[in-house]
Amino acid sequence: MPNEILIVVGMSGAGRSTAADVLEDLGWLVIDNLPSSLLEKIGDLAMSSKNESRNIVLVLGRSTPFEFGELLIALDELKAREKTMKILFLDATDDILLRRFEGTRRKHPVEGSTLSESIHLERENLFALRAKADVVIDTTELNVHQFADKIKSLFSDEDTVGLKVQVVSFGYSYGIPMDADLVMDVRFLPNPYWEPTLKEKTGLDKPVSDFVLKSEATQEFVDRFTKLLDTVIPGYKNESKSYLTIAIGCTGGKHRSVALAEFIGGYIQGSGLKVVIKHRDVNRGAPIH
Repeated sequence: MPNEILIVVGMSGAGRSTAADVLEDLGWLVIDNLPSSLLEKIGDLAMSSKNESRNIVLVLGRSTPFEFGELLIALDELKAREKTMKILFLDATDDILLRRFEGTRRKHPVEGSTLSESIHLERENLFALRAKADVVIDTTELNVHQFADKIKSLFSDEDTVGLKVQVVSFGYSYGIPMDADLVMDVRFLPNPYWEPTLKEKTGLDKPVSDFVLKSEATQEFVDRFTKLLDTVIPGYKNESKSYLTIAIGCTGGKHRSVALAEFIGGYIQGSGLKVVIKHRDVNRGAPIH
C-alpha cells in the first residue's frame, strides 16, 4: 500500500498544477484532473501491487469542475476506507487570483457573470471543503520557488508518520497568514524597534533575541505559551492530525515575532517533532509603528 494518499484541491489559480509538478518530482504518483465520481475507485488503485509503497496524489478540479456536494461525500467515503488520506487545500486572496487569471487569460472553471463573481462563487462552494483540509497553504505572497520549497518541506520527508509543525513569524502590518492553525499576537512585548542599536537588526541577531527573550513579560508569556503547546500538540497527535502551523506576529515581523518563532520552534523540536521555521516578513521594509 502507498504511504499516503494526498488530495490536492483549492481555489483555481492558487497553485494546484505547481504542487502536482513538485510532488511528482518527489516521487509521488500524480493523477491529475480526476473527476470526483472516480474517487471511490482510488482504493483499488492504492491496493494494486504496481503502486506498492508509493505515495499517490489526486489533483481535483484543476480544469474539470466538480459537483461540490458530491465531492464532500466521496472524500468522506474515501477517508473511511483509506486512513492515510490527507487533504491539501491551496488558497490565495481574491485580488491575487484575479490578477493571475487576467495574466493567463484562462477561463475560470466556475461560471459567473464576471471573473470576480466566479472567484467569489468558487470560494463559497469550497468553504466546507477547506474546513476538512489537513493542511492549508496560502500562496498569496509566495513565488513559484518559495511555494515549491514549502511543498517539499511538508511532503518530502521520508518519515511520513507523525505530526509536522511549522512555526511562522509575521508582521500584522502585512496581514495574518491565512494557513495558520494557531495565531499568537506578541505586539504587547517590549519592541527592539525603538532601540537605536537594534532597530536595523532582526530577531535572528543575538542582541535582538536577547532583548526580547530576557524581558520579564516575554518570560511569563513563554512559560504560559509552552504550557499551552504541551496540551495542544498531544491533542493534535491524538486526533491523528498531520500538520500544525503556528503563526507568531508582531508589528513588522522583523524583531519580536522572529526571535520568538526561533525559540518556540526550538522548544517543539526538543520534543522530537519535525519543525520548520519560516520568517515571512523579516526582509520587508519598515512598517508604520
